[in-house]
Amino acid sequence: MNKKYEENVVVLDFLVNGYVGDKSPIHLKTPIVQGIGTNNFTLLELVPKKGVYLNIHDQVYIGGEKRDKIHHINGKLGYSRLTSTAKAELEHVVLDIVKGDEKRFINFFNTAQPLNTRIHIIELLPGVGKRHMLEIIDKRKDAPFENFADLKKRVKLMPDPEKAITKRIVQELQGLEKHNLFVR
Repeated sequence: MNKKYEENVVVLDFLVNGYVGDKSPIHLKTPIVQGIGTNNFTLLELVPKKGVYLNIHDQVYIGGEKRDKIHHINGKLGYSRLTSTAKAELEHVVLDIVKGDEKRFINFFNTAQPLNTRIHIIELLPGVGKRHMLEIIDKRKDAPFENFADLKKRVKLMPDPEKAITKRIVQELQGLEKHNLFVR
């Protein structure tokens, strides 16, 4: 079960002097971090602690305990409010999160159910059609998939599952999908 709130965020962009369009005097500008949560893929705007400088792809803790790098969370961000740098890094960061939590995403293939009588949730992944979906369901009856390599080995001509999941997550973040499979 996914946690309701994010515990960790990966930095997509760090704006030392805040947003470009901010008309405040330079001494009043607040640094801004745009990041993505590792549990629910929530896009967030954060304010770092004074004197803290972060790099893109850094993972920072934002949970309820004492935070060492983040002062506070300004709130959720829509995809359209991401900077061009954050948009450019988004797919790379999501792919790293998917690869780093392989067990969670391989479990998706092992437990996914039909969405309705016409379509299965697995078919909603980019590049995965009815034929692949039927083969995945057939092969998982023999034994659950252990990892992405096992899935690719047992399902013929399977598109790269990490990239399919990553592409789906990015599409959900962009608001292009009717049903969210991974983004809260």
